[in-house]
Amino acid sequence: MSENDKDLEKEMPEGATCEDPCDCGQPEQPGQEYADAVDEAAEGEAEAAVDELQKWRDVAMRTAAEYDNYRKRCVKDREEFTRYATRGLLEELLPVVDNFEMGMMMAGQDTSSMIYIGMSMVQKQLNDFLTAQGVEPIPTEVGQMFDHNIHEAIQSEPSDKPEGTIIRILRRGYNMKGRLLRAVNVVVAAAPEAEQSAE
Repeated sequence: MSENDKDLEKEMPEGATCEDPCDCGQPEQPGQEYADAVDEAAEGEAEAAVDELQKWRDVAMRTAAEYDNYRKRCVKDREEFTRYATRGLLEELLPVVDNFEMGMMMAGQDTSSMIYIGMSMVQKQLNDFLTAQGVEPIPTEVGQMFDHNIHEAIQSEPSDKPEGTIIRILRRGYNMKGRLLRAVNVVVAAAPEAEQSAE
């Protein structure tokens, strides 16, 4: 026994117990500080887990939304492709229709002839086919104002009509299911030459 231990025994009255467990050789019990530290660590881990869960939930929701948008875009693209798949073929067919109409004008001089009657039947079939494909002629009349959305000005000629007025239609235009398939070729009125030279 050390001198310090002997001194402590002398100072303590008989029958008294030691208040400090360390000095008595008893095992140390976990203190409140240790329990608080464990609680804080567990709470920190729980918050981190909740944050991680929220992050992955957000990622999953964003991914689901992006996939849904992609799926809708694919459906729309497929519908667009199906709807306008014949566009190229119809564009190539339109000059044939134009030539056929010119032939009809010539054959129309004798409407009782078998040639005219046969050509009329073919023309009706052509028109029915175009209508079934969603192709419609663009209504355009002489005297109408030029519209760059549906008209294509091939040339302009001096005229007493207001500038930009359609004075002649050269080739019919067509829409396909609400979209321009071919613009109407027109000749438009220009300012009279006298006014142009004065300027």
